[in-house]
Amino acid sequence: MSEKQAPLRITVAAVGRLRRGPERDLVEIYRRRLHWAVTIREVEERGALPATDRQRREAARLLDAAPKGAVLIALDERGKTLTSGGFAGRLRRWLNTGQRDLAFLIGGADGLDRSVAEKADLIVGLGPMTWPHKIVRIMLLEQLYRAQQILAGHPYHRE
Repeated sequence: MSEKQAPLRITVAAVGRLRRGPERDLVEIYRRRLHWAVTIREVEERGALPATDRQRREAARLLDAAPKGAVLIALDERGKTLTSGGFAGRLRRWLNTGQRDLAFLIGGADGLDRSVAEKADLIVGLGPMTWPHKIVRIMLLEQLYRAQQILAGHPYHRE
């Protein structure tokens, strides 16, 4: 089975709901381009809570949104930065070892609780800058699309 046809299932668990608008439109554009099944699970913690309590509750909801047995990839500004080719290589290794469920976890405005990092198989950073958590979804899906194209053998303009 080619990597393009592999039954990879990707869950993007993210804090906050995307309303109608350009961010949601871009998420859907990239989601439709992917050959892999992508499920977006949005979680919210309503109510006035101190930041650390909110982070803890968001973390529990994010972890609950991930399929059992999935590789957990947390997105955090302090995580490992990968090139697009390096990211595609990680996906290739998971595919080659028979892993079919990946869950990407995106925190809210206050970031991820430490409990997510402790359970994550990989922590990825999209650079040292802080990005709005709603835009991180777009950036992640674009990189998944780019990885899909790299794995399918399409030329990548930076390599």
